[in-house]
Amino acid sequence: MSTVNYPHIDASGSTPRIAGTGFKVALLVSDHVAYRWDAEQLHRQYPQLTRGQIHGALVYYYDHQAELDREIDARSRSADELRATLEDPALQDRLRALKASSFMPL
Repeated sequence: MSTVNYPHIDASGSTPRIAGTGFKVALLVSDHVAYRWDAEQLHRQYPQLTRGQIHGALVYYYDHQAELDREIDARSRSADELRATLEDPALQDRLRALKASSFMPL
């Protein structure tokens, strides 16, 4: 069995990142999947990354797709839960009423 080397990817931590940047592979892949952006479109969105880094991240994703898809789904669920917690309608109503009552026209 051969070992695959990903020179643009640092997979030594808990989350694979683009080497030397701290940029998470999952973030780049999320945009690739959600918006169907190819490498050139990703490069326009993230000009700080080289085309080689972007292609390397996409290769890493397709070689580890199930693992990264699980990570992306877990992050999405966590964001949804946090959003639901922060979107307390009663609190929003109280804040709107407070803002309306303290508004003083010039």
